[in-house]
Amino acid sequence: MREEYEAVCRRYYNRIYLFLLKLCSDRELAEDLTQETFYQTILSLHRFSGKSDMFTFIASIAKHVYFRYLRKNRKSMGDVSLSDIAEYLSDGGDGDPLFMAEKAGEAISLRGAVERLPEKYRDVVFYRIYADMSFAQVAAAMGITENSAKVIFYRAKKKLTEELTNGNNL
Repeated sequence: MREEYEAVCRRYYNRIYLFLLKLCSDRELAEDLTQETFYQTILSLHRFSGKSDMFTFIASIAKHVYFRYLRKNRKSMGDVSLSDIAEYLSDGGDGDPLFMAEKAGEAISLRGAVERLPEKYRDVVFYRIYADMSFAQVAAAMGITENSAKVIFYRAKKKLTEELTNGNNL
């Protein structure tokens, strides 16, 4: 059992660490959260049914560990670095300075917009963008169908794009 767990740690540690680093933008905190994630994985391994792959299971635990940290430390989603999401949602711009300034403003606006998304939407965005999970993996992590994951992601992108374009609240 110990050897199997060590193999799982070796295989997924870096990917989980990078996932958490993207969320918190702090190397030491990401390291601590990664260790806590693998500790929680040991405690939760009995719940792993094999319906999803192991990375999906561990990434789900990592997300919960991170949100628990935010609640415990009274931080908000606004503390999360969302530059990757802003870049993902924006169109090209071909180095146009005006576009780049607008993009920076959008990243700031996006921080608040993501915070206001319904939890399901926010979770799908995090799994897709930060954990680089496929829709099948997102679906398994959230207990929904793959098609539902695609629809939720599409709707989240649409809400975020509308808010950034129109300046409306979600």
